[in-house]
Amino acid sequence: MSETVSGNGMGPGGTGPGENRSDGTDGARSGPLLSVIVPCYNIEDCLERCVNSIRRQTWKALEILLVDDGSTDRTGELCDRFAREDARIRVFHKKNGGSSSARNLGIREARGEWLGFVDSDDWIEPGMYEALWKAAAAYGVEIAQISRDEIDENGQRRPDVCTPPERASVCPSADFLRELLLHRGDCSFCTKLVKRELFGDRRFPEGKLNEDFYLLLQMLEAVRGICILPEQMYHVFYRIGSNTRRKEKNDFSRVFVDIVENADRAEALTERCYPQLRAEAVRFALYQRLDYLLHIPVERMVNTDGFYRQVKRYLRSHLRDTLTNPYLTAKNRSYLLLLTAAPKTVRRIHGWKMRILKGRMSG
Repeated sequence: MSETVSGNGMGPGGTGPGENRSDGTDGARSGPLLSVIVPCYNIEDCLERCVNSIRRQTWKALEILLVDDGSTDRTGELCDRFAREDARIRVFHKKNGGSSSARNLGIREARGEWLGFVDSDDWIEPGMYEALWKAAAAYGVEIAQISRDEIDENGQRRPDVCTPPERASVCPSADFLRELLLHRGDCSFCTKLVKRELFGDRRFPEGKLNEDFYLLLQMLEAVRGICILPEQMYHVFYRIGSNTRRKEKNDFSRVFVDIVENADRAEALTERCYPQLRAEAVRFALYQRLDYLLHIPVERMVNTDGFYRQVKRYLRSHLRDTLTNPYLTAKNRSYLLLLTAAPKTVRRIHGWKMRILKGRMSG
């Protein structure tokens, strides 16, 4: 992998000794160094807001690692400019490899005792990392989590994806996993501050999506719990129409494969460490397969596709769970039963129904 580094006087784009750059500290550093890793790819329209929100942090013992993941717009130039302006910023330019690859490079290069991550189109409140570190220290935990909200392109706040707790508290690992399995928890590393030692040899899976869930599963069994704060200090920028919707009829994001594979990992974890969560884990595995079957193009629902066959096999072998699992809604249960019996036929009917509804709405 070809990489160049700028910032702190190292490599192209850095500044030499004696040049006038702010280090953002405004005085002595009074705590451990925190490393904030920001993967950047073709994000010139949002990057300044993101980086400036990190530069304004009240916690001054901070370094910011901007990883330019092979951008083809002005993102790389902006990163270098920020490094010239602020001595706490280091920039890494690399070939495009995806968010996990960029994050993993940041983990490798980070100098801090604690690591945080911010997505380059999001932004944070000035006191976020100070609040996270103080909570981690006060409760003696290795992971602290802030709450988040979502803001759309029009500046309107969207409904909360995860409901913040009423007060700061430590959620035991088993309870945290249960919330994830019921689609009520927050698996994002962007809302977390994590002690560096926890990463060890653990890394984000490269070439896959749903990567935060994958890595967090590995960490949960290594910690007693996660401290969750109620303040919504992390702001997710929601781009309307930017989710996993297909642009073409046969487009199929690999995220729907990855969520099923991660559901299997979660089920294995519960069997090994949290057998009391079996019903929640099976519900999660069934739900993720339902999501897969509702998104895979009908043309790809063929028995020569080994993964598709495995999904069908799981549903058939868990028919009793579909009928009796207390955490499935009536609608989930109905769809699962129908898709277990005749997946392609149900998908065709579902497609006709959605087209009719769309036609009525547009008319």
